[in-house]
Amino acid sequence: MVERKKISKKTLTKSFHHWFYGHLTCFSQEHMQTFGYLTSMLPIVEELYDSKEEQKQSMQTYTAFFNTEPQLGSIVVGVTAGLEEARANGDSVDDETINGMRAGLMGPIAGIGDSLIVGTLIPVLLGIALGLSNGGSPVGAIFYIIVWNILAYFGMKFAYFKGYELGDKAVEFLVGPQGQAIRKAIGIVGGMVIGGVAATWVSVRTSFQMKNEAGEAFLVLQDQFDAVYPGLLTGIFIVFCWYLMAKKNMSPIKVMLLLVVIAFVGVLVGFFNPGLSY
Repeated sequence: MVERKKISKKTLTKSFHHWFYGHLTCFSQEHMQTFGYLTSMLPIVEELYDSKEEQKQSMQTYTAFFNTEPQLGSIVVGVTAGLEEARANGDSVDDETINGMRAGLMGPIAGIGDSLIVGTLIPVLLGIALGLSNGGSPVGAIFYIIVWNILAYFGMKFAYFKGYELGDKAVEFLVGPQGQAIRKAIGIVGGMVIGGVAATWVSVRTSFQMKNEAGEAFLVLQDQFDAVYPGLLTGIFIVFCWYLMAKKNMSPIKVMLLLVVIAFVGVLVGFFNPGLSY
């Protein structure tokens, strides 16, 4: 009986490191993460196949377009490593099987990863880092660099090896009803986190006042807002920015430029007061 080929842990680790450090290799709008994915599969193919012709034929599978959320996307690389191992052992796995699985996972993984990593974890870490940066302290920046890299490395490594362990079983879990429920739950939690961070670190207040003949303010607009709904202007501005980016597909740079214009006009008409003295 022919002994089944088995990818060594050393090769799997090497493949993971290629993905961790190089998932944006030769990144372009046309190919996105294709070459990073191709590079990460190279050690796997080199170990499983002896002849250059077999290696070349196998690597052709991974030239198709690929793009997903890179941290959680490690699981896709792990899954395909397991499928490539099965193909090398003569199992019924072909190019169509691997590419179909990869194409089917890209979207769900991107949805979960963007909500979990970009929409939840990173804002939480940045919120903590901002708190540690009060007074110009470098502790916040150092905290973010260290904690993010530790979480990213070990989290991606876990996802990669878990994907290799699960193989095609991961597809059913991530694409099926359970995956949909996870994406919805993470999206809700991510929205709550963004709201909490915004309420903590974003403050929009007006300095508009109406004064009598004696120069005494008889109407302070900010006090009226606070009596009705504390943080009302902040909430309006946040929802306005979300509307422009999510519903009108306006880029963050354009939104920031628009806010600069609004702030400039607001200061000129006396609605905002930057508190600057010259």
